[in-house]
Amino acid sequence: MPVRIAVLGSTGSIGTQALDVISRFPDEFRVDLLAAGNNAELLAKQARKFLPDSVIISNKSLYSKLKKDLSGTGVKVFAGEEAMESAIAGSDASIVITAIVGYSGLRSTIAAIKAGKKIALANKETLVVAGAIINKLVADYGSSIIPVDSEHSAIFQCLAGEEISSVEKITLTASGGPFLKIPAEKLHAVKPKDALKHPNWNMGDKVTIDSATMMNKGLEVIEAKWLFDLDPEKIKVIIHPQSIIHSFVHFTDGSVKAQLGIPDMRLPILYALGYPKRITSDLPRLDFLKYPDFSFIEPDMKKFRNLALAYRALKRGGNMPCVLNAANEVAVRAFLEEKIGIMQMPDVVENALENNQYLSAPNLEGLEGSDQQARETAHTFIKNIHIKR
Repeated sequence: MPVRIAVLGSTGSIGTQALDVISRFPDEFRVDLLAAGNNAELLAKQARKFLPDSVIISNKSLYSKLKKDLSGTGVKVFAGEEAMESAIAGSDASIVITAIVGYSGLRSTIAAIKAGKKIALANKETLVVAGAIINKLVADYGSSIIPVDSEHSAIFQCLAGEEISSVEKITLTASGGPFLKIPAEKLHAVKPKDALKHPNWNMGDKVTIDSATMMNKGLEVIEAKWLFDLDPEKIKVIIHPQSIIHSFVHFTDGSVKAQLGIPDMRLPILYALGYPKRITSDLPRLDFLKYPDFSFIEPDMKKFRNLALAYRALKRGGNMPCVLNAANEVAVRAFLEEKIGIMQMPDVVENALENNQYLSAPNLEGLEGSDQQARETAHTFIKNIHIKR
């Protein structure tokens, strides 16, 4: 029988690529549930194609339209965050792809974990914000997490058959984004349309902007700490503009493992869905003759301050990664709306880290409060930037 899959965030970049993978293997996978935030039109189109048992739209105002569009299909339609959590818990899906971007994906991921589902984790913010809580829940409810991020998938694959105690360090690779070769003093003039032109990867707006500021890599550093139980000092970052080597694991005997592949998110998605077996696919192959040179660059922490701020939040711990993430989400939205420049985004994040209450061991309610407070702090800071103008 095909493995039944729920796709949370099905209308986003990862969600649509996951559905492309699923469509290629009808004997292996079947869609059981689809969930999206606001794109009811695309969600309805996906539902008509895959005929899942149910669909959920987070925006309750779109429920009637979605219900009408799916009339006669037999697909159950729900709306709202609480309905999403209930539907996930009652779903027959054994794998849940968590691809809702940002903090908003936390609650649905927790619902899937509590239902004992296997999690194909594409929402890095879940572990960034609540790593300790998530890992405890995974252990308590017999769930498991397989990372979908290309870098963490690479580390996961390199660790197969290895003892974590034999790991000296890991190195996450970064493309460097669209501004790698642009001097810092010229970045003040860049516009959102410039930042959205990623040289290698096809990603959604939020992740693409995070890549341009290297906050995406900072979030991945924090995620790696919880995925692989590593101290911050053992998690390094290096810029690899070709995006072919997706990450390295360095072992205590001096050897190094790396995972390579073309920059195509469908590869780590397929690996996560098929794990522990590899599924033969017709996805594009890596031709080394097209990539005769690999280069590596040390990241400039002054130019890409967000990466340094992420390490700072990780080392302090507690609710600081939550504050970092919340302030960054506000900063990204403000930049996309051209309310601030790209070089002001780290200022927003740093101000939030310095002006929000520190909690050493927050529970879920404490994290929700920290998230809200950090967003308010960030909005106030951005408003003051406009007043000064």
